[in-house]
Amino acid sequence: MSYEIFGNNMTELHNENKKQNEEPVEKKKENNDRIEGRNAILEAIRAGRTIDKLYVQDGLRDGSITQILGKLKGTGTAISFVKKQKLDGMSETGHHQGVIAQTTSYEYAEIDDIFELAKKKGEPPFVIVLDGIEDPHNLGAIIRTANICGAHGVVISKHHASGLTATVVRASAGAINFTPVVKVTNISKTIDELKGRGLWFACADMGGDEMYKCNLTGAIGLVIGNEGSGVSRLVKEKCDYIVSIPMRGDIESLNASVATGILAYEIVRQRSYHND
Repeated sequence: MSYEIFGNNMTELHNENKKQNEEPVEKKKENNDRIEGRNAILEAIRAGRTIDKLYVQDGLRDGSITQILGKLKGTGTAISFVKKQKLDGMSETGHHQGVIAQTTSYEYAEIDDIFELAKKKGEPPFVIVLDGIEDPHNLGAIIRTANICGAHGVVISKHHASGLTATVVRASAGAINFTPVVKVTNISKTIDELKGRGLWFACADMGGDEMYKCNLTGAIGLVIGNEGSGVSRLVKEKCDYIVSIPMRGDIESLNASVATGILAYEIVRQRSYHND
């Protein structure tokens, strides 16, 4: 299955210390601690994130700005009222909506966190694995979809893929605060690890069986590939099913995040039917 890239790719902004004998799963902080946009900041506050400093555009005192200021009252957050031009210069997304927050860096989860969440909900694990998603808008939208459809976590690649940038945070609409995101050095090895813990894997590809004909129930991982080249050969070979979305129109490609949403909700549908 091929995908198109929507939006401009952004360089991942982080420095990582190399370790000898790296495990496939690692827990590191991204050097990106800025949140832009009103809803994203409100969701971060609701999730218990510490806001170190808040920049607010001079003259803005409407409902959501007042709500943010009210929630931060008494927390020790430093609040600066600045000109719109300063916010424009600080913004990485171009859509700051008059407010930017400086907070602690996002911390990647571990594979165990995904299984703990599934256990807490009393559900078989459902993981979305991304093999080289480069567009931060796509990554943010996929994290948002993962949360809404009840997936217990998202696995992303360390190499040649977007990390948790400010654009990702904004595009996730707050879902980043509730959905574990695990960053791994090797997607293939991680799939092997997850298979050892009982998961089956469905890979999105145009050459696969239509999703309606595949058994997508139980503990499952959904693998989505790069926007241009799709799932890599080695990763595809690790998967148990090759699944395609029926195409009835005149074009044969979907945005990666849209494809994720369609396939994820087919998993939701089959799980609901299976449990009835």
